[in-house]
Amino acid sequence: MKVIISNKSEQPIYQQIKIQIKEQILADEIKENEYLPSIRQLAKDLGISVITTTRAYSDLEAEGFITTIQGKGTVVLPKDNELIREQYFKKIEEGFILAIENARLAKISEQELMVIYKNILKEWNDGGS
Repeated sequence: MKVIISNKSEQPIYQQIKIQIKEQILADEIKENEYLPSIRQLAKDLGISVITTTRAYSDLEAEGFITTIQGKGTVVLPKDNELIREQYFKKIEEGFILAIENARLAKISEQELMVIYKNILKEWNDGGS
């Protein structure tokens, strides 16, 4: 597991950690059933507070990416977990909202927006993405 924190980022450190771990889990760089470093070890490795790593792990657990097993450590949950599926739905909805807002600003009609969507979907189905 690789985590790089930036003091220049506008994101809080716990959020930087959470996002990087989540991305590595979703990209299969950290596999399901793999144990993460302990909260204390990660804090030591990154030179940060245990409170900060605790917050990152707590958020990841609340979102369904990891779980803590008493006496064993923190382990990555399977990606077919329903909470993770909900996270994907949320991201998709956010993407659609942004696209619709941009379309309104550019005065793109609903029909034109649907043409764009269908073209992207066709390209994706044809293996373009």
